[in-house]
Amino acid sequence: MWKHLLNLFFPKSCAGCESFLLSNEKVICTQCRHEIPLTNHHKIEENEIFQKFYGRIPLEYGSALFYFHKKGIVQEMMHKLKYKGHEEIGEVIGNWYSEELKDVEILKNIDYIIPVPLHKKRLKERGYNQVEGFGKTLSSKLEIPYDDQLLYRKLYTKTQTKKDLLGRADVISTVFDVDFAENHHNKHFLLIDDVLTTGSTLEACSRALLKIPNAKISIVCMAMSHN
Repeated sequence: MWKHLLNLFFPKSCAGCESFLLSNEKVICTQCRHEIPLTNHHKIEENEIFQKFYGRIPLEYGSALFYFHKKGIVQEMMHKLKYKGHEEIGEVIGNWYSEELKDVEILKNIDYIIPVPLHKKRLKERGYNQVEGFGKTLSSKLEIPYDDQLLYRKLYTKTQTKKDLLGRADVISTVFDVDFAENHHNKHFLLIDDVLTTGSTLEACSRALLKIPNAKISIVCMAMSHN
Protein backbone atom coordinates (compact mmCIF):
# COMPACT_ATOMS: atom_id res chain seq x y z
CA MET A 1 0.00 0.00 0.00
CA TRP A 2 2.79 2.44 0.94
CA LYS A 3 4.53 1.68 -2.34
CA HIS A 4 1.40 2.61 -4.30
CA LEU A 5 1.02 5.83 -2.28
CA LEU A 6 4.65 6.78 -2.92
CA ASN A 7 4.19 6.15 -6.64
CA LEU A 8 1.06 8.30 -6.58
CA PHE A 9 2.78 11.32 -5.05
CA PHE A 10 6.29 10.68 -6.38
CA PRO A 11 5.81 8.83 -9.68
CA LYS A 12 8.88 7.14 -11.09
CA SER A 13 10.10 8.25 -14.50
CA CYS A 14 11.70 6.37 -17.37
CA ALA A 15 15.52 6.43 -17.36
CA GLY A 16 15.46 7.01 -21.11
CA CYS A 17 12.75 9.58 -21.85
CA GLU A 18 11.60 10.89 -18.43
CA SER A 19 7.95 9.91 -19.02
CA PHE A 20 6.12 8.47 -16.01
CA LEU A 21 6.38 4.71 -15.70
CA LEU A 22 3.24 2.58 -15.63
CA SER A 23 2.72 0.14 -12.77
CA ASN A 24 4.04 -2.79 -14.85
CA GLU A 25 7.14 -0.92 -16.08
CA LYS A 26 10.49 -0.85 -14.31
CA VAL A 27 13.20 1.80 -14.92
CA ILE A 28 12.69 1.81 -18.72
CA CYS A 29 9.29 2.40 -20.33
CA THR A 30 7.90 0.07 -22.98
CA GLN A 31 8.26 2.74 -25.68
CA CYS A 32 11.99 3.17 -24.98
CA ARG A 33 12.53 -0.59 -24.87
CA HIS A 34 11.21 -0.74 -28.42
CA GLU A 35 13.25 2.25 -29.59
CA ILE A 36 16.62 1.37 -28.01
CA PRO A 37 19.01 0.30 -30.80
CA LEU A 38 20.05 -3.31 -30.15
CA THR A 39 23.27 -4.78 -31.55
CA ASN A 40 22.20 -8.46 -31.64
CA HIS A 41 25.89 -9.29 -31.15
CA HIS A 42 25.02 -12.52 -29.36
CA LYS A 43 23.66 -13.82 -32.67
CA ILE A 44 26.77 -12.87 -34.68
CA GLU A 45 29.94 -14.91 -34.20
CA GLU A 46 32.49 -12.37 -35.48
CA ASN A 47 30.64 -9.20 -34.55
CA GLU A 48 31.91 -5.62 -34.26
CA ILE A 49 33.42 -6.06 -30.81
CA PHE A 50 35.26 -9.20 -31.82
CA GLN A 51 36.61 -7.36 -34.88
CA LYS A 52 37.51 -4.27 -32.82
CA PHE A 53 39.93 -6.25 -30.68
CA TYR A 54 41.27 -8.44 -33.47
CA GLY A 55 45.06 -8.26 -33.40
CA ARG A 56 45.02 -6.38 -30.08
CA ILE A 57 44.11 -9.12 -27.60
CA PRO A 58 43.21 -12.80 -28.05
CA LEU A 59 39.48 -12.49 -27.42
CA GLU A 60 37.30 -15.57 -26.97
CA TYR A 61 33.99 -13.72 -27.21
CA GLY A 62 32.72 -10.16 -27.23
CA SER A 63 29.32 -8.46 -27.29
CA ALA A 64 27.29 -5.43 -26.20
CA LEU A 65 23.54 -5.16 -25.80
CA PHE A 66 22.91 -1.60 -27.06
CA TYR A 67 24.34 0.88 -29.53
CA PHE A 68 25.31 4.18 -27.92
CA HIS A 69 24.46 7.35 -29.87
CA LYS A 70 24.99 10.92 -28.72
CA LYS A 71 21.78 12.48 -27.38
CA GLY A 72 20.05 9.11 -27.63
CA ILE A 73 18.11 7.03 -25.11
CA VAL A 74 21.14 4.91 -24.22
CA GLN A 75 23.31 7.96 -23.52
CA GLU A 76 20.64 9.28 -21.16
CA MET A 77 20.47 5.94 -19.36
CA MET A 78 24.25 5.60 -19.06
CA HIS A 79 24.58 9.17 -17.76
CA LYS A 80 22.04 8.52 -15.02
CA LEU A 81 23.67 5.22 -14.14
CA LYS A 82 27.19 6.64 -13.99
CA TYR A 83 26.68 10.09 -12.50
CA LYS A 84 23.20 10.32 -10.96
CA GLY A 85 23.18 7.30 -8.65
CA HIS A 86 20.64 5.26 -10.62
CA GLU A 87 22.29 1.90 -9.93
CA GLU A 88 19.02 0.10 -10.67
CA ILE A 89 19.60 0.78 -14.38
CA GLY A 90 22.56 -1.61 -14.37
CA GLU A 91 20.47 -4.29 -12.69
CA VAL A 92 17.67 -3.97 -15.26
CA ILE A 93 20.17 -4.17 -18.14
CA GLY A 94 21.78 -7.18 -16.47
CA ASN A 95 18.43 -8.96 -16.31
CA TRP A 96 17.71 -8.05 -19.93
CA TYR A 97 21.08 -9.17 -21.30
CA SER A 98 21.31 -12.35 -19.21
CA GLU A 99 18.25 -13.66 -21.07
CA GLU A 100 20.12 -13.21 -24.36
CA LEU A 101 23.46 -14.52 -23.12
CA LYS A 102 22.31 -17.64 -21.28
CA ASP A 103 22.27 -19.66 -24.51
CA VAL A 104 25.69 -18.47 -25.75
CA GLU A 105 27.68 -21.69 -25.59
CA ILE A 106 31.14 -20.22 -24.99
CA LEU A 107 29.91 -18.24 -21.97
CA LYS A 108 29.01 -21.49 -20.23
CA ASN A 109 32.76 -21.95 -19.74
CA ILE A 110 33.29 -18.63 -17.93
CA ASP A 111 34.89 -18.98 -14.49
CA TYR A 112 34.65 -15.40 -13.18
CA ILE A 113 32.91 -12.14 -14.05
CA ILE A 114 35.36 -9.25 -13.64
CA PRO A 115 34.26 -5.58 -13.65
CA VAL A 116 36.47 -2.80 -15.00
CA PRO A 117 37.59 -1.36 -11.65
CA LEU A 118 37.50 2.18 -10.34
CA HIS A 119 40.40 3.59 -8.34
CA LYS A 120 39.62 3.70 -4.60
CA LYS A 121 39.59 7.51 -4.73
CA ARG A 122 37.12 7.55 -7.65
CA LEU A 123 35.00 4.91 -5.93
CA LYS A 124 34.84 7.07 -2.82
CA GLU A 125 33.92 10.14 -4.90
CA ARG A 126 31.15 8.37 -6.81
CA GLY A 127 30.06 6.00 -4.07
CA TYR A 128 29.70 2.98 -6.35
CA ASN A 129 31.07 1.29 -9.45
CA GLN A 130 28.48 1.80 -12.19
CA VAL A 131 29.00 -1.72 -13.60
CA GLU A 132 28.54 -3.52 -10.26
CA GLY A 133 24.78 -3.94 -10.49
CA PHE A 134 25.08 -5.15 -14.08
CA GLY A 135 27.83 -7.61 -13.16
CA LYS A 136 26.19 -8.99 -10.05
CA THR A 137 22.92 -9.50 -11.90
CA LEU A 138 24.71 -11.38 -14.68
CA SER A 139 26.47 -13.38 -11.97
CA SER A 140 23.19 -14.36 -10.35
CA LYS A 141 21.32 -15.15 -13.57
CA LEU A 142 24.17 -16.99 -15.33
CA GLU A 143 25.44 -18.60 -12.11
CA ILE A 144 29.01 -17.36 -12.55
CA PRO A 145 31.05 -15.98 -9.61
CA TYR A 146 31.56 -12.20 -9.51
CA ASP A 147 35.07 -11.07 -8.49
CA ASP A 148 35.84 -7.36 -8.04
CA GLN A 149 39.15 -7.92 -6.21
CA LEU A 150 41.26 -9.71 -8.82
CA LEU A 151 41.70 -6.76 -11.20
CA TYR A 152 42.50 -3.35 -9.73
CA ARG A 153 43.36 0.15 -10.86
CA LYS A 154 46.82 1.26 -9.74
CA LEU A 155 46.63 4.92 -10.68
CA TYR A 156 44.03 7.62 -10.22
CA THR A 157 43.56 9.33 -13.57
CA LYS A 158 41.41 12.18 -14.79
CA THR A 159 38.59 11.37 -17.19
CA GLN A 160 39.81 9.91 -20.47
CA THR A 161 36.80 10.81 -22.61
CA LYS A 162 38.42 13.83 -24.31
CA LYS A 163 41.77 12.20 -25.06
CA ASP A 164 42.43 10.87 -28.52
CA LEU A 165 42.93 7.15 -29.08
CA LEU A 166 46.73 7.20 -28.81
CA GLY A 167 46.63 9.47 -25.77
CA ARG A 168 44.19 7.19 -23.99
CA ALA A 169 46.17 4.06 -24.79
CA ASP A 170 49.42 5.62 -23.59
CA VAL A 171 47.91 6.58 -20.22
CA ILE A 172 45.67 3.59 -19.64
CA SER A 173 48.34 0.96 -20.43
CA THR A 174 50.00 1.67 -17.07
CA VAL A 175 46.85 1.87 -14.95
CA PHE A 176 45.66 -1.70 -14.27
CA ASP A 177 47.14 -4.76 -12.59
CA VAL A 178 46.04 -8.08 -11.08
CA ASP A 179 46.42 -9.70 -7.67
CA PHE A 180 46.05 -13.38 -8.50
CA ALA A 181 46.66 -16.75 -6.88
CA GLU A 182 47.26 -20.22 -8.28
CA ASN A 183 43.53 -20.94 -8.30
CA HIS A 184 43.17 -18.22 -10.98
CA HIS A 185 45.45 -20.07 -13.41
CA ASN A 186 43.81 -21.58 -16.53
CA LYS A 187 40.58 -19.63 -16.04
CA HIS A 188 38.23 -17.92 -18.47
CA PHE A 189 37.38 -14.36 -17.38
CA LEU A 190 34.37 -12.34 -18.53
CA LEU A 191 35.40 -8.67 -18.40
CA ILE A 192 32.46 -6.26 -18.20
CA ASP A 193 32.06 -2.50 -18.69
CA ASP A 194 29.34 0.07 -19.32
CA VAL A 195 30.17 1.66 -22.71
CA LEU A 196 32.83 0.54 -25.18
CA THR A 197 34.30 3.45 -27.14
CA THR A 198 37.93 3.12 -28.34
CA GLY A 199 38.48 -0.12 -26.44
CA SER A 200 41.68 1.17 -24.79
CA THR A 201 40.46 0.59 -21.23
CA LEU A 202 39.23 -2.92 -21.94
CA GLU A 203 42.42 -3.75 -23.82
CA ALA A 204 44.54 -2.60 -20.86
CA CYS A 205 42.39 -4.59 -18.42
CA SER A 206 42.66 -7.65 -20.65
CA ARG A 207 46.45 -7.34 -20.84
CA ALA A 208 46.59 -7.22 -17.04
CA LEU A 209 44.42 -10.35 -16.78
CA LEU A 210 46.55 -12.10 -19.39
CA LYS A 211 49.45 -11.98 -16.93
CA ILE A 212 47.67 -14.90 -15.27
CA PRO A 213 48.99 -18.19 -16.71
CA ASN A 214 46.76 -19.58 -19.48
CA ALA A 215 44.04 -16.98 -18.91
CA LYS A 216 41.26 -16.55 -21.47
CA ILE A 217 39.33 -13.31 -21.95
CA SER A 218 35.79 -12.53 -23.08
CA ILE A 219 34.16 -9.10 -22.99
CA VAL A 220 30.53 -8.04 -22.46
CA CYS A 221 29.40 -4.39 -22.29
CA MET A 222 26.06 -2.75 -21.77
CA ALA A 223 26.59 -0.57 -24.84
CA MET A 224 29.08 0.32 -27.54
CA SER A 225 29.63 3.63 -29.30
CA HIS A 226 28.25 3.60 -32.84
CA ASN A 227 28.47 6.23 -35.57
